[in-house]
Formats: sequence, C-alpha cells, structure tokens
Amino acid sequence: MTMNELLALARQRQQAQALPYAGAVTPAEAHELLRSAPSVKLIDVRTQAERDWVGRVAIPEAQHFAVQWTLYPGGAKNPQFLQQLSDCAKADDVLLFLCRSGVRSRYAAQAATEQGYLHCFDILEGFEGDRDDEGHRKTVGGWCRAGLPWVGA
Repeated sequence: MTMNELLALARQRQQAQALPYAGAVTPAEAHELLRSAPSVKLIDVRTQAERDWVGRVAIPEAQHFAVQWTLYPGGAKNPQFLQQLSDCAKADDVLLFLCRSGVRSRYAAQAATEQGYLHCFDILEGFEGDRDDEGHRKTVGGWCRAGLPWVGA
C-alpha cells in the first residue's frame, strides 16, 4: 500500500470509532509508513525505563523520538510532554504514537491533536501487546509479535 492508502485506512478507523485524533494504524502499517516515507515520525511515549529494560523499535534515528507520556518511577504524567514533542515535531508532521499496549499512545495522540498537531495516529496494540493467559506480553499483538524490527534491552 502507498502512504496515502495507509493513511486513508487509518482515517477510516478514526471515523468508524470517533477517535479524537487523525486515526489508528496496526504495527505492520506503521512500519510500512516509516519504511516508505522518511518524513513520518514515530513518537515512543513509553518511559525511558521501558525502552531500556524491554526494548525499542529498530528504525532510523531520524524517525524515532522518545517523549515520555508518564514518568518512572511513580507514573505521573510528564508535565513537559508537549514541550518535548515540539522539540522533535512540527504541526504538519505525520506522527505515529507508540506505547506498551496502545493505551498511553491514544492519550498522547489526543493531547497532540488538541495542541494543533494535524496528523496524529495511534499504533494499535503498542510495542508489547496485551498479556496472554499466563500474564506474558509480546505473544498477543504488538510490534514485537508482528515480527517487526526491534532491539532488546
């Protein structure tokens, strides 16, 4: 699929689910967007601890930005989130927000949209996906389960 086709599909999800941001993409769609359009940016909103201990996407550094939605330890919302986002993104950039399972990324995409960013997309399922029946991640959905490039801690 082309970039325009992928973004149109993501926007269809926005309309179908009445999302408060531009739309949502699967991990595979996000990877294809990043691969085919170097101007697309992935905003990893997980904590630095998560990136250090669990792993991170393996994409070009020019497309990968770490802007924590919450802080570790404690889980308080990062009061500098929007300022830090503005340090790496412009209002008309295509931004793909990623967290562990697709929850914080939704909040981040909504906050960025409310701040005037025009093309904010949630990456469904996140980096690790949901827990399986035994409580483990990376087995039910997510970037890792999809077999997309990532590096461990």
